[in-house]
Amino acid sequence: MTSALLAPGTDAIPVHLVTEAGWTALEAELTPLQRGFAKASGFAPKAGRLALLPAEDGALARVLFGLGDPAAATFDRFLPGKLPGALPAGDYRLEPAEGIDPAEAALAWLLGGYRFERYRKPGAERPRLVAPDGVDRTRLTRIAAAVAHGRDLVNTPSNDLGPAEIEAAVRGVAECFGATVAVTTGEELQRQFPLVHAVGAASPRAPRLIDLTWGPADAPRVTLVGKGVVFDTGGLDIKPSAGMLLMKKDMGGAAAALTAAEMIMGDGLPVRLRLIVPSVENAIAGEAFRPGDVIRSRAGLTVEIGNTDAEGRLILADALTLAEADGPELLIDFATLTGAARVALGPDLPAFFTEDEGLAVSVAEAGAAANDPVWRLPLHAPYASGLDSKVADLNNVSGGPFAGAITAALFLRRFAPKTRAHLHFDLYGWNPSTKPGRPEGGEVQTARLVHALVAKRYPVA
Repeated sequence: MTSALLAPGTDAIPVHLVTEAGWTALEAELTPLQRGFAKASGFAPKAGRLALLPAEDGALARVLFGLGDPAAATFDRFLPGKLPGALPAGDYRLEPAEGIDPAEAALAWLLGGYRFERYRKPGAERPRLVAPDGVDRTRLTRIAAAVAHGRDLVNTPSNDLGPAEIEAAVRGVAECFGATVAVTTGEELQRQFPLVHAVGAASPRAPRLIDLTWGPADAPRVTLVGKGVVFDTGGLDIKPSAGMLLMKKDMGGAAAALTAAEMIMGDGLPVRLRLIVPSVENAIAGEAFRPGDVIRSRAGLTVEIGNTDAEGRLILADALTLAEADGPELLIDFATLTGAARVALGPDLPAFFTEDEGLAVSVAEAGAAANDPVWRLPLHAPYASGLDSKVADLNNVSGGPFAGAITAALFLRRFAPKTRAHLHFDLYGWNPSTKPGRPEGGEVQTARLVHALVAKRYPVA
């Protein structure tokens, strides 16, 4: 859950965001007592330093929070996101600081104040923030709430989050914005989306294809596709125990797609939005698909199963075929797809792939604007030969250990070949440790980036 911003004008304790350049002038404004207290506590305007300064009666009068140098390459723009975990309960306001965007600082506070408390008693009362002057507090609160919803989904253990619960989450968001939802299950799923059905067939929790639509039918078509594997054992190519520990987050792509959709609808952007979520559990039982099986996809291409642990690309393949048939102007898929992307870029930097050079530039710009960073990897066409099969149109894995993220992206391109403005995100969906604005646990990486991208591409008139 996350908190809302208080209305401007609410009586609150000032929090001075102190830069190295601004510290001398601010220090001169402090009372002698406060200057002495800051000096005795060792305060310096270094990033993350904190000092609570008293009034003459001992009450908390103001807060100093060091930022360091905002122009430094290592500066973290979400640094104010540390404050909700560092301050005592009370109401606070952020004092302006040169080089700091007040809206971004307020959003960082909201994102940093997130806590997942479904399975424990609520913690102590938290500090609250007054919205900075001129900031759209309703919109910022709505964005933070969408992120919190997505994080909650990723953090929820798989015993309480199956395909039916993913469907319920999509329906809940749809109801808020007047969107429509269609769901395909059972024999119809097997006929229309055979790869989705095959991956989820071994679980007692029925697989499904969830399809949300919103916005005017004649508006530009934007389609988001999210991988919704609620738990991945690896299937018959079973993962080792250590590899399963975080597999509740294998639906992180679906959570990110839903979060982006929630923000797009919340802003009322002038698009025809479609959200497609294939949701399954990759379990082990008598109905499990096998290595060596050949399955005919929705697109008609036959796929040899080289590894049952490469299931995410299978369910996305059928979903992308459905998405492309609608002729979207922009097609984006989100997936916790490969360990290879994590090895290359680490947990904080999702990989993205596209053949559209203009779109690639826009993605990088949107990521920078939203402080939601990504890094482009190439769709190196010659690597597609690694997906060749001797018995089918293609294999779901390459024959060697190299370029796993690229070959996975090339596999997906086979199922949306006509859509040039196709963007594929290979994300981790998890914060291994707490950083400002990013608490340890589930994370909806790229959702704010996509929101910024769509908002710039299709602005409200």
